[in-house]
Amino acid sequence: MSHPLLFIAAINGFLSVCFGAFGAHGLETTLEPEQLETFRTGAQYHMYHSLAIFGSGLLAIQNPKDRLPRISGYLFLLGIFFFSGSLYVLGLSGLRSLGAIAPIGGLFFLAGWGVICVFGLKPKTKQE
Repeated sequence: MSHPLLFIAAINGFLSVCFGAFGAHGLETTLEPEQLETFRTGAQYHMYHSLAIFGSGLLAIQNPKDRLPRISGYLFLLGIFFFSGSLYVLGLSGLRSLGAIAPIGGLFFLAGWGVICVFGLKPKTKQE
């Protein structure tokens, strides 16, 4: 396998397109507009952060000795699970209590972007 993060990004990109299409075509007549919008928001952030995982994977390949790109990729994955996952379930079920889980995912997203910031600020070292 070239790099696990590239595989994870591809799977999540695939899933975000599936969920987005399901929301647009399968749930349009079933859910209340607010629930549908919640579901769509989950799919949007799922795709954005699938691409972020892909970028982290590319950075990890270019910088195999640096752990920060890998850490950021896995933080983005946790963000997808908690943020998008909770919005998918909230949109489908309408259980308002699940909305409390989404901010945890948001914190994982922020942490992933923060790690990328730290990585970008590090002085470039010679690759052997």
